[in-house]
Amino acid sequence: MSDFLTGIAFFLIIEGLVYALAPLVLVEMAKRLPHIPEQQLRLFGLVSIAIGVALVWMVRG
Repeated sequence: MSDFLTGIAFFLIIEGLVYALAPLVLVEMAKRLPHIPEQQLRLFGLVSIAIGVALVWMVRG
């Protein structure tokens, strides 16, 4: 359970850094998001999941 909470904490830290250091970039990205095809967003999400799982597997293995 502590590993899960550590993961959530790191996620919040990274999200907070984006909002704190580059808020205008985040706003511009949010404006462009509706124009990106759904399939491309889905593919990016799946690739991100795969990379995350691979990193956890490498670190924990």
